[in-house]
Amino acid sequence: MIRVGLVGTSLWADSMYLPALANHPQGGIVALCGRNREKAEALAKCWNVPQVYTDYRAMIDSARLDALIVATPNDTHYPITMAALDAGLHVLCEKPLALNYAQAREMAERSDGLALKNMVPFTYRYMPTNRYVKQLINEGYVGRPYHLNMRYYADYGRGDQYQWVFDSAVAGSGVIADLGAHWFHLARWFYGEIIGLSCSLNTLINRQDPPDGRDYPHADDVAVVNVRFANGAHGVLMVSTVAWEGTKFGQTQHMEFHGSGGTLYTSIDWDAQQEVRGVRAEQRNGLQTLPVPDALWGGARRDTVHNTYRDVFRTQNHMAREFVTAIAEDKPVYPDFAEGARVQQLIDAAVESAQGGCCWVDV
Repeated sequence: MIRVGLVGTSLWADSMYLPALANHPQGGIVALCGRNREKAEALAKCWNVPQVYTDYRAMIDSARLDALIVATPNDTHYPITMAALDAGLHVLCEKPLALNYAQAREMAERSDGLALKNMVPFTYRYMPTNRYVKQLINEGYVGRPYHLNMRYYADYGRGDQYQWVFDSAVAGSGVIADLGAHWFHLARWFYGEIIGLSCSLNTLINRQDPPDGRDYPHADDVAVVNVRFANGAHGVLMVSTVAWEGTKFGQTQHMEFHGSGGTLYTSIDWDAQQEVRGVRAEQRNGLQTLPVPDALWGGARRDTVHNTYRDVFRTQNHMAREFVTAIAEDKPVYPDFAEGARVQQLIDAAVESAQGGCCWVDV
């Protein structure tokens, strides 16, 4: 049995990692670490985790772990991961992998040099809709790729309360790292390598000071990125935390893919269902619904994206469950730290472009 430690006691840890590994046949979470002992103990009790720590170093040293999951703010990813690698642990680390490309590259090189399993969980690649789009593109539905348009609208940044994801000292950069990391990964997955970009970043909300009262560098809450792919295609990636879509879960995603062979559209509303539409080149009958094959659902609920999302990660062999399986069976696992480092390089390039007045940056 693979003994896993989890650093982080956030809602994400509670809703994603702990339930996902509560019934894995080859391993589970045996130790939990959080800065607030009372909160950590309550969460551990809820999920039957026997060991609780407030210092990740102590947990690494004494919990007899095989692997570690790092689900903490961005500025802690590098030190926690490097400590775990030094101890010979396999590591799954949340995106963005680090505060900058130099850190991310070092993390990737260290883990590969030690032959340890490593993973960055870009969650949206696992959704049935996106996996179907990837399948259709691979099968030639859009033909030669011409351009894509990907929009991620969220509303968690509309208020003026302090959030660490908009604190550059903690997050590194704002929405371009938080949501942009997903979009860079998916864009490359769909259309291939990105070789250059131009980015505009904006901070629309003046947020309150953190609880400690310090002045902090406000990070971006809206980003628009123009990208060029190695195959000649263009793309526009937009991510926003201040978009009001009027949905319960405050998120919608929209993607459009055009090429010589046809067009694909996807729409993901977290309160409702996800769908794929398409039309072949030269057809004039408009976009037609393309049902996602049953095999890609894998038994996940289809009533809302929110429920699909939970089922995909809690019952299927994806993300944390796939990570444990890979360790137990000594199989490759992806997306890995090398992918996380490449995405971090694109994030850094986007920030460089924005600081240079939306200048073009070759990557």
